[in-house]
Order: sequence, then C-alpha cells, then structure tokens
Amino acid sequence: CLPQGILVFSEQNLSGKMFTFPLESNRAHVRLNASRLDFSSLTLCHRSFTDLKRDHVLFSLATPVHSNDFLIFWDGTNKEIEPHIKDRKAEFGGRDYKPNMWHSICTTWDSESGLVQIWFNGLPSIRKFVSTGTNIVGPVIIILGQEQDSHGGGFDIKQSFVGMMSDVHLWDHILSSCEIQNYVDELNFTPGNVLNWSALEFEILDKVLIENKLMTCH
Repeated sequence: CLPQGILVFSEQNLSGKMFTFPLESNRAHVRLNASRLDFSSLTLCHRSFTDLKRDHVLFSLATPVHSNDFLIFWDGTNKEIEPHIKDRKAEFGGRDYKPNMWHSICTTWDSESGLVQIWFNGLPSIRKFVSTGTNIVGPVIIILGQEQDSHGGGFDIKQSFVGMMSDVHLWDHILSSCEIQNYVDELNFTPGNVLNWSALEFEILDKVLIENKLMTCH
C-alpha cells in the first residue's frame, strides 16, 4: 500500500497512440515523469487536435518557484500561441490554428540568450526575448490537459484542454531546424531525452483515454 499522494508512473510505448481528453474538466489530466530536473535550454514538440475556440493549455511545466516555468498556451481571444518561461510570456500571432485537424508545434528556449521560438506545422517564428540568466530547476511537475496555477494544481476548467494529443517529446537542448522538420513530417528523428513518447512514464488522473491515433486516409 502506497502512502497517500504518491503517484505510480507506468512506462509505455505510445507510438501510434494518442491521449484523448473527452470532456471539459478541472480534474482530468496526464502527469508525466521527467528524467531530469535542470534545464539550461530545451525543445518541446507535440501534436494536438481540438475544436476549442477558447483559451486552452497545450503543455504545463511547473516548479515550486514558478507555476508557469515552461507553459505553452493558446490565447483564444488574441489568437496567439503563448510560450511562458519563468512566468514571462512571448506572443506569437498569425498562426493558422484551425480546429478539427492535427497541428505540430515545437518550442525552443535557451537560458543564455533568453530567446524563445516556435515552429508551427514546420514554419518557424521570429525569435523573441523572454527570460535569461537562470536555468529551469526542479522539482518539476509536468501536466497535459490542465494549466497549473500552483505546483501540481490550481486547475481552471476554462483553460483545460479538450481533444487529442500525441507525440510529446522534450529534449534538454535546442534541436536543429532539420531535426524539427523531421519530427513534423513524422520521419526518423532522435526521440526526446527528457520525455520520449516511445518510452513515456505517466499517470492518468480522471477521464483521459489512450486510443489509436486518429489518422487521415489518403
């Protein structure tokens, strides 16, 4: 019998699979177990599919010091993808974030330069300054499906994700543009060395399903 509050992470190869978040909720989420706790730079890539028109979270990494230490958020009012680093955000508009289709989104950040950049369906943004000088240092809590307003909690139903998510990878360095393009095109690429969709340690809480990835037939 485990002490109350202790999560048991199971490792699975989720290749060809997706997480389905089928209802609006302030509880349903997936908690991911990261293999390291100190980041001087990083690249996150994921694919998502939703019909939400409102604000919603795409990825949430919190530490005890910063609830938005690394957050990817869609601002439905201003139609912007907003990466947050150490509670500071950059705003990237002009993305064709259509509902009811898969989108591949990669985000890079480097602590030395303080620059953040997104790649939306393989197209790069400009680089914007967010936060420099200090690493993201754990203990980290990484959550899909909810936006953390506190370390591991503070969920808001109107920021929750409803839809499907797949192919989540996190690296502790910045990928080259060619590596990012290989990810977008679903070609061979080196999987994440922090989060690897093919060997993902996770815990599902409340109503989230694992299903075969929804594919478009040609």
